[in-house]
Amino acid sequence: MAGEYTVLKVNIFGTDYPVRGTTDPEYILRVARYVDRKMREVDEAAAGRPVLKVAILAALNIADELFRERESKERPIRDYEERVQRLSEELAAVLGEQSVATSGEHTSTDRRDPSGDCGT
Repeated sequence: MAGEYTVLKVNIFGTDYPVRGTTDPEYILRVARYVDRKMREVDEAAAGRPVLKVAILAALNIADELFRERESKERPIRDYEERVQRLSEELAAVLGEQSVATSGEHTSTDRRDPSGDCGT
């Protein structure tokens, strides 16, 4: 059935709509019921508004939910990436200091006389 279109009739806010898609029909029905529920919630809160305004307000509410959900999933990733970056910078700074100290130790401890005389 992959790639085959299914036409399904859904009812949203009292109006039937044919919906064509390749997605599972049960999924399409769940989405349509969700949109219908959101429109009814808006209609209850703002009774008497034209259907178009109810649909737009419901769409805004659904978009708000989507944006908040995305943000809640992206925020921990951003926080993690910032922490990794900060720790990497700290590690690089420490390793850089050790490298300078180590290279300084080699030059300061290597105090042989180039002539080979041990100084005795």
